[in-house]
Amino acid sequence: MFTYYEPDAAPKESKPLMEQSLAGFGMIPNLHKILAEAPATYKAYNETFTAFMKNTTFSPLEQQVVFMTSNFENNCHYCVPGHTWMMKSSKMPDDVIEALRNGTKLPDAKLQALHDFTKALLDNRGHIGDDKLNEFLNAGFTKRQALEVLTGLAAKLISNFTNALTHTEVDDAMKPYAWEKPEK
Repeated sequence: MFTYYEPDAAPKESKPLMEQSLAGFGMIPNLHKILAEAPATYKAYNETFTAFMKNTTFSPLEQQVVFMTSNFENNCHYCVPGHTWMMKSSKMPDDVIEALRNGTKLPDAKLQALHDFTKALLDNRGHIGDDKLNEFLNAGFTKRQALEVLTGLAAKLISNFTNALTHTEVDDAMKPYAWEKPEK
């Protein structure tokens, strides 16, 4: 139902965004080809994704925990393989990747606390209460990081919901990591 735009046929406001995607990923992911339909949404996604990756105090692995928690909870058939590909390309620990893909306990207590905090935010639409916030802070995170998680979730809201709405086809590079949410 949605168009997978190539740069030459995309709305003119999306062309520079597609060039950024090509430079950053070495390809234009199918998600980005679909987002080209709505330049404001594409720009918002790129800016929040980039801000989370480049301007937060989380390590690359911690960033992926936030992203993959959202991907799993939002049942994103596209983003779980995409972020698995990113994590494997960055040689992140396989046991962490598998736990995030399967919705099982993470092998590191601090990463588990980040996962639990992120999941609580999603499950409760932000209304987690002071006890959950204090659990996150007591695990070694900061108030700044509590707010930074929201930047990651803002990017994921756009991508997870776009993929649900448009049934985005998984890119060839990510197909080896195809995923369906496990039954609980």
